Amino acid sequence: MTPVFDEERGGHWRLACRQWQGSRMEETSIAIDPTEARGLDRLLGFTVTHADGEGLRGTLELSEIHHQPFGITHGGVYCALAESAASISAFCWLQESGLGGTAVGANNSTDFLRSVSSGTLSVSTSPIHRGRRQQLWQVDITDQTGRLVAQSRVRLQNIETPAG
Repeated sequence: MTPVFDEERGGHWRLACRQWQGSRMEETSIAIDPTEARGLDRLLGFTVTHADGEGLRGTLELSEIHHQPFGITHGGVYCALAESAASISAFCWLQESGLGGTAVGANNSTDFLRSVSSGTLSVSTSPIHRGRRQQLWQVDITDQTGRLVAQSRVRLQNIETPAG
């Protein structure tokens, strides 16, 4: 079954996967909305405002929960934003290209360029390489004045959608 974009169900990707139902393997589908925050993204407060195979845009409103002990944004926040943003972008491209499946992080190299304590971070991605097996995405994170505060390159491995 080919992944399809299902506008009637709120703009979700519908993906086919195989899973055991009792004693037999059956085709089923799962809905994935790339703009819906889940897991760590929800905990952090990361909001995706646009996502497709060409890139992503999102925001994060900073508060003290994002700080390291010295009152500035923890570097792990930037790494987590980059990982999520690149993964969502890679997933969308896989669906749009017809390759299907999903992508998981294989390497995340994040440079911290300036410290920020408060305000809104903007996150954007752009593809560097998109191939059958791997993808490489650049993630730019800027503050509310547009200054670059962190930049990442995230390499992802394309994999078949896991049954679930």
